[in-house]
Amino acid sequence: MYPQTTRTTASRSRDRMSYDRAATHAVLDEAYHCTLGFTVDGEPRVLPTLHVRIGDTLYLHGSTGSRPLLDARADGLPVCVTVTLLDGLVYGRSQFHHSANYRSVIAHGTAHLVTDPGEKTDVLTALVEKVGVGRAADSRPPSRRELAETAVLALPLVEVSLRSRTGGVRDEPADLDLPHWAGVVPLRLTAGLPEPDVGVTAPLPAYLRPARSPWHEPVALRGEHVLLEPLDLSHTDELYAATAEAEVWQYLSRSLPTGPEQLREVILAALNQQHRGERVAWVLRCAGTGAVVGTTSYYAIAPQRRSLAIGHTILGRPWWRTGINTEAKLLLLGRAFDELEAVRMVWHTDIRNERSQRSLERLGAHREGVLRMDRQRPDGSWRDTVQYSMTVDEWPKAQVSLREMLRAQPSSTR
Repeated sequence: MYPQTTRTTASRSRDRMSYDRAATHAVLDEAYHCTLGFTVDGEPRVLPTLHVRIGDTLYLHGSTGSRPLLDARADGLPVCVTVTLLDGLVYGRSQFHHSANYRSVIAHGTAHLVTDPGEKTDVLTALVEKVGVGRAADSRPPSRRELAETAVLALPLVEVSLRSRTGGVRDEPADLDLPHWAGVVPLRLTAGLPEPDVGVTAPLPAYLRPARSPWHEPVALRGEHVLLEPLDLSHTDELYAATAEAEVWQYLSRSLPTGPEQLREVILAALNQQHRGERVAWVLRCAGTGAVVGTTSYYAIAPQRRSLAIGHTILGRPWWRTGINTEAKLLLLGRAFDELEAVRMVWHTDIRNERSQRSLERLGAHREGVLRMDRQRPDGSWRDTVQYSMTVDEWPKAQVSLREMLRAQPSSTR
């Protein structure tokens, strides 16, 4: 526990205060930035900056030319540091009882400039590791000039308090019958889809990938005719070259891209869906030539019901009626039923796409019905969608049919 002082003892709502060391450290470690307060010539100053905690010391990042760092060189700089995590908005029936759920740490003390080269290097490494464990080894360390331009302040965690609010609405009893909605809207900080810089060819590092269940993991799948690898923006140009024909996009939910940039937006949308756990996207490569020839996906992924769908399939016209699409389905069905232990697979196709319907029926999928006016086509008309399915009990027979179809189809040498 941290000791209470006159600066850390609350004058109101003392039930929200805590001096627990572990809880305080947890807030400091979860937050990525803090606010540094200090005075300059008797005037208050507040500076947002980055921080990292090592043991019972809070380290603050800055520039060697900034005023607080210059003032900290001699006897140290009296500071107040705050870190706040907003966890929710509380809506009361009365305006007075609107509030917020939060966790907020306030630390008082005297910060000193870190001058020991080893300590400074360790702190900067820890700051980089905070944004991703393994990042320090996966990036260039600072040069001597960069180290000289960077300053680090050290604040011993001695006078520290944690203030928080949790729970729901705390309306007055007289307001409970008012006809207004009341409750809590949770808030949280979540990472979006990483966006690579121009020219980056390195794969996305593991520390930037969201934790996934096997159902959401785009593992590589290999066959004799086709290779399935995780879809990436780096596939844009090859995929556009392979699929840039109106007939390929005829029954899809997007119209034919006019160039690679439009196709890049299609891929980016797929990757965002994948990041949210709504889809698993692959690119199709011809096993014989290594050329990118199309893409396909799992979607409607429901591990709790052990069900998913195959779709968003785009295959270049020269590779139709080769073994590529057939073997891709075989690989995806095998992963679903044999590895993920799914019990149901679903397909959706435009009612006008008779070729797709016949193909699904040949492999053993059952037509379940028509979803009328299910979605809007790129031309504005409304599409009726035919739904097909296959169950795990039907998979053994379907697997035999797919392998027979595969033997009858030529491999691609284009």
